[in-house]
Amino acid sequence: MAIPRHSLRLCLKSIVFTSSSSSKQLPPSLINFKQTVSASTLSGRSSRSSCILRADGQMSGSQQQSKPVSTTPVTMATDKIEAVVCDADELKSGEMKEVDVGGAGTALLVRDGADYYAIGPKCSHYGAPLSKGVLCNGRVRCPWHGACFNVKTGDIEEFPGLDSVPSFKVEVSDGKVKIHADKAALANTKYQKSMCKAAPGNKNVVIIGGGPASVACVETLRQEGFQGDITICTKDKYIPYDRIKLSKAMDIKPDAIALRNADFYKSNDITVKTDCEVKSVDTSNKSVSFVDGSSSKYDTLMIATGGQPRVLPIPGVDLQNVFSLRTPDDANKIAEAANGKNVVIIGSSFIGMEVAAYLADKAKTLSVVDIIKVPFQLALGEKVGGVLQKMHEEKGVKFHFEAGIKEFIGQNGKLSEAVLSNGTKIPADVAILGVGVVPATAFLKDSGIKMTDRGFVPVNENMATDQADVYAAGDIVEFPLFTVGGTNVNIQHWQMAHAHGRTAAYSIMGKKQPIRSVPYFWTVQYGKSVRYTGYGPGYDDVVVHGDLDDMKFVAFYTKGEDVVAVASLNFDPIVSQAAEMFQAGKKISKSEIKTDPKSWVSRL
Repeated sequence: MAIPRHSLRLCLKSIVFTSSSSSKQLPPSLINFKQTVSASTLSGRSSRSSCILRADGQMSGSQQQSKPVSTTPVTMATDKIEAVVCDADELKSGEMKEVDVGGAGTALLVRDGADYYAIGPKCSHYGAPLSKGVLCNGRVRCPWHGACFNVKTGDIEEFPGLDSVPSFKVEVSDGKVKIHADKAALANTKYQKSMCKAAPGNKNVVIIGGGPASVACVETLRQEGFQGDITICTKDKYIPYDRIKLSKAMDIKPDAIALRNADFYKSNDITVKTDCEVKSVDTSNKSVSFVDGSSSKYDTLMIATGGQPRVLPIPGVDLQNVFSLRTPDDANKIAEAANGKNVVIIGSSFIGMEVAAYLADKAKTLSVVDIIKVPFQLALGEKVGGVLQKMHEEKGVKFHFEAGIKEFIGQNGKLSEAVLSNGTKIPADVAILGVGVVPATAFLKDSGIKMTDRGFVPVNENMATDQADVYAAGDIVEFPLFTVGGTNVNIQHWQMAHAHGRTAAYSIMGKKQPIRSVPYFWTVQYGKSVRYTGYGPGYDDVVVHGDLDDMKFVAFYTKGEDVVAVASLNFDPIVSQAAEMFQAGKKISKSEIKTDPKSWVSRL
């Protein structure tokens, strides 16, 4: 039965904005009511708006900017709770704490000046406790992987992850801080921002590639009101997934790591074409041709095809059980083939060492080969690399450094031995190539889009290429990084790809917001996580504080007198603190971290 618009508005008002709503106040037909609400039903006002009472009892804040209302089902819950969570003077400005809300769940309570705010207490990415993170400039940064959330709205402002966190009404009266919340929202650490639907007569967007840049782009487009057709074309056989988990959990199935499920794309009018490999792009005619012979016209094109594993030009590389890791199928095959076998990994950077950590207790023997001196030497330096080497050796991993792979030898077409450049022979039933990636851009050769000699696509601060209405993002681009004065760089981080996708979407919408994201990455091995922020290539010194042997330290990478990057293990939240310093355009000097690793934190 259709509900009159004015009745639905009154219902929503009583449910969402009345501080003491109960099921007895509502008509029986509306108790536990679930109804799809569309932009044509409501005026477009976002339910994320909040009313904040200042600590001095005065009203502050304003309605959040109107956004298209989601057509996803909205549960009009009547199960509310309000609870006193602390005294009004318990927190100082700039402080936060996780508080219990009447036993129904917890919230992150934040004081900013005279104002109190409350949002979900856990990061929407992997569930890190935000109370252990960094509060700065009206947002809280996750201590684990650097995602940022607006303390007023809960909206995600920096990645990784796609979801926001819920926000709750806060009231201060009689010297007490009270939170009003929906019990269901307290139980859910994630919140999806509202999105619009497609409508006839609008321009279309075609996106090539199925990674995080693509998904962040399409979600931002729909959140910002883009009503044209959106199509993601990926040569993968699966809908977009969390690729970086493949080296950490190699037996995982694609559905378990999907960034969004199929219903999400369908309900938001986003078409995802899998097994859809692009053959060429014609920017003059605004068309994309596919390997299967089909083609598609575009009004706007976004390219985010990522990297493809580098293949070594050596004898035996095509033998059975010589693997590269790119897809869930690759990961599953490696995990199955390596169990109880002699395994050799070529390369000691992130993919190689995460694979080693996963296989260490599953393989019969595990050897790592690289031409450098310690794992992660180029990215993290010899001191930190040495710590990680020791951690792997304690798990039975054997390293062969300062030697390359000369050839693979097989019997009956199947790998049996790896021969190194120094003549060493290693028994090998399985080999994994972890020697980096190259940009997957060969199909752009005759497109007219400018590329570098190495196959990267240069873009400006809005992710625009040199061709009209063509954008690029993720691992394939060189873009101006603000922390190094706008120098064009290539950064292959999961977090940065998200940021690129969002920036491209804003540009497509005509709402240009130049890319301003601080590089942030992490690696997990044997349950220990190394975090890193900044841009370190060209560093000339590493200053380490803490205990390397105890695996609790922070490393500052310096160039001249400036700290250009920070890495840590069991030293949270110092990397997220450094990221906020870099984000604000502030410098950390080498002299101030010489004796005290935290001397600069007070300047946040």
